[in-house]
Amino acid sequence: MSVSTVAADPSVCAPLPVLGRDVTVPLVTGGEVTYAALDYAASAPALQRVWDDVAAYAPYYGSVHRGAGYLSQLSTDLFENARKTVAGFLGCRDTDQVVFTRSTTDSLNLLAAALPAGCRVFVFETEHHASLLPWSDADVTYLDAPRTPAQAVETLERALAAREPYGPALVCVTGASNVTGELWPVRELAAAAHAHGARIVLDAAQLAPHHPVSVADLDVDWVAFSGHKLYAPFGTGVLAGRADWLREAEPYLAGGGASRSVSRRADGGVDVEWHESAARHEAGSPNVIGAYAVASACKALEEAGFDTLVAREQYLVGKVREGLAEVPQVRVLSLFGDDAPRVGVLSFVVDGWNSSHFAAALSAEYGIGVRDGLFCAHPLVRTLLGSDPQTQGECGAPEAAPGEKSLNAIRVSFGAGTPDEHVERFVNAVKELVSDGARWNYRTEDGRCVPDTTSAAEVPAA
Repeated sequence: MSVSTVAADPSVCAPLPVLGRDVTVPLVTGGEVTYAALDYAASAPALQRVWDDVAAYAPYYGSVHRGAGYLSQLSTDLFENARKTVAGFLGCRDTDQVVFTRSTTDSLNLLAAALPAGCRVFVFETEHHASLLPWSDADVTYLDAPRTPAQAVETLERALAAREPYGPALVCVTGASNVTGELWPVRELAAAAHAHGARIVLDAAQLAPHHPVSVADLDVDWVAFSGHKLYAPFGTGVLAGRADWLREAEPYLAGGGASRSVSRRADGGVDVEWHESAARHEAGSPNVIGAYAVASACKALEEAGFDTLVAREQYLVGKVREGLAEVPQVRVLSLFGDDAPRVGVLSFVVDGWNSSHFAAALSAEYGIGVRDGLFCAHPLVRTLLGSDPQTQGECGAPEAAPGEKSLNAIRVSFGAGTPDEHVERFVNAVKELVSDGARWNYRTEDGRCVPDTTSAAEVPAA
């Protein structure tokens, strides 16, 4: 679908209602403006539908799997039905398990704790730290950043072919980069992993909110994502996929709910029989409201239709890319090239600006919330920027010389709840800041660039 076709279709252009869409924020230059939330890659605003569902359930809240009372039974049914909803949303196989966790990070740490002895792990340096760091107890091979999707597959195949002796192996890969937004060749990487006897886990934190994800169609072994990036409130994540490694591993946490039976031994100790279902790794009272919220978000996205959501998002991606392309001082970061397909996540640097200063000015002077820094993907961003791994960024932009290299980057991200006006305001703000400079002075405070409340900047009149 072309951008012009999308723009001409009101049903495609309508954003989904989200919380905070009418929130106003003060501007350092005076007055207030409706807040433009363009940091979806960190946390997307909750869908109004999700919040309404949670509010409707809240009076019926009860402890799950524990009580005989009506509210406990109702909550248990709701919790287990949420598990089924998520399994359907992810296209899970009949034998797969859906485990509720706290986040993507928690999900991948759970899987890391369940790895069989002697397992080797293969992970690209381009991963978010949630995918890069949990494997410290395994034999890890870190793969260099590829520059094309085909090179990613070739790099993985070479690494897997070189492993000796053969044994359990796991590949961890992102579905969409949290830095560049670029889509990775997940199906091809899964095929390469399986051809060499390895398994694969998909970090879908940035993919699931933007594109349909099917465990079966992609032929991945596990998928992990976070509710707070999927238009649900904070606090719930999912690990879904093959049951065998999870069933054979020690429980992620020891406690009630994970244990089927506990008995005393004659020597004074205890014997424990653990569950073999998802409950094995869900010890303690589960976050039933969080699970219900994630399931509600899954339903809302499916009912809205991913074809429509993807088309509208690509229209917004086109508007941002076209707008930034009109500013020569802006460089959009990319691994796979400008034409690579991506979700609504773009990172960039601006010649002559420190990224922290630029992001602070977008917030203070335009009411636009973006992210700056290394985005919990330090090796990737430093590879893209070519910066010294030990160098730390500061505010300092008022004195920045033209052409000065930024020590971090700016990320703009959006999704199903983003109005056109937010994207248009962002593009216009970038152009104004680059051409006219900031209208206010800024200083570094606790490592962050913030407006100096004592004085405005001296900006030449237009």
